[in-house]
Amino acid sequence: MPPLSEQVILITGASAGIGEATARRLARSGARLILTARRADRLKALATELDPTGIRVVPFAADLTLAEQREALITGTLARFGRLDALINNAGYAQRGPLERVPLESIRHNYEVNVFAVVALCQLVAPVLRDQGSGRIVNITSVAGRIARPLTSVYDSTKHALEALSDGLRGELKPFGVQVVVIRPGFIATDFVSAATAASADTLADLGPYTPYMSRLRDGFAELRRLAAGPDVIARCVERALSARRPCLHYTAPAHARLFLFARWLFPARVVDWFIRLRTRPV
Repeated sequence: MPPLSEQVILITGASAGIGEATARRLARSGARLILTARRADRLKALATELDPTGIRVVPFAADLTLAEQREALITGTLARFGRLDALINNAGYAQRGPLERVPLESIRHNYEVNVFAVVALCQLVAPVLRDQGSGRIVNITSVAGRIARPLTSVYDSTKHALEALSDGLRGELKPFGVQVVVIRPGFIATDFVSAATAASADTLADLGPYTPYMSRLRDGFAELRRLAAGPDVIARCVERALSARRPCLHYTAPAHARLFLFARWLFPARVVDWFIRLRTRPV
């Protein structure tokens, strides 16, 4: 891999949160960036702020669930810069609510954004990186991809799927000099929770017998928010994943996230399950 200052990097979900923080950090390193998200106005404003010349940082508004827009994104990247060194799959959102009450169409859409769009981008990018003989794919999953919780089972399952896809893809691309890295954020101070609430509004408006459990979950989120770190802690992991000669297979941050995964490894599954259910039990 070339040094960061010479890399061409594509970041999805770049208009806010972890994606925005990653764009800011990599722009400071001098990398050439393609930033994509659906919100064209925020994307353009960020790109202009990071690079008023428009030479090194390029916004490309796209809905990644649409095949023609994914293809245009990759084609446009190669046309602009002539190569691609790294894909950072960050775009995603959370569908909340008990599985029984979430409409199948909502579940399908969460998988379209969090899983199938990622798979499709990997399919488009893999031959480019393979032919170059180098490159990296960085998939932003979640601690939830290792520890599933009640009332967020749909979202957590998308991250479980992305973990497995990443680990399998790593072995497939390694012979061609392409590395696949997983980054697992814990609680991060962004608008992710409020966005999840908005995306799940219809389900949350009619929870039926699950209402008291969801109330307890909201209280738990409020308590855990005190542990949240800023999104730059994840951006630093991305920077390390792209600059290290031999990156780690998995990065987990911040410290509480590593503690949670250590506890999952240390304690029997029944103990972990009991503790997780305790966080949603009505008082």
